[in-house]
Amino acid sequence: MFRVGALVLAVTAGFLLAGAAPAKADLRICNATQNLVGVAIGYRASTGWISEGWWHIEASSCKTLIEGPLESRYYYLYAEDATRGGRWEGPIQMCVDDKEFKVTGVNDCLTRGYQRAGFQEYDTGEQENWMVQLTDGPATDGPAVTGAGNP
Repeated sequence: MFRVGALVLAVTAGFLLAGAAPAKADLRICNATQNLVGVAIGYRASTGWISEGWWHIEASSCKTLIEGPLESRYYYLYAEDATRGGRWEGPIQMCVDDKEFKVTGVNDCLTRGYQRAGFQEYDTGEQENWMVQLTDGPATDGPAVTGAGNP
């Protein structure tokens, strides 16, 4: 099975829409591949660690997963290419399910009836907006971060 890379872009209203109307604050995932991608995210909430999914993002399109200003500095992402089976993954283990899910806690996934998946951590640098672009490119040693307000 192959592994595909991810390119991370930190965006702010001024960078994304220079001279245009202000952008909404949100967490947005863009699929730059030619295949359908399933995405799961993880984050720390007041109730503890949460993992949830699946968002289905069509080829060459974007989807907002969290609307409004981001409340956490760190978000975690796991994604699968629905056609070719490739994954965007990382070392942080969280729970996932085959169908739509929202799981509190990251321990005992298997005994609770879930699977474990490796999520990649993204440090938003406390930006209100963040975008992750999923590409077919080869995996790199780490995500490339570009844009205004780099962490």
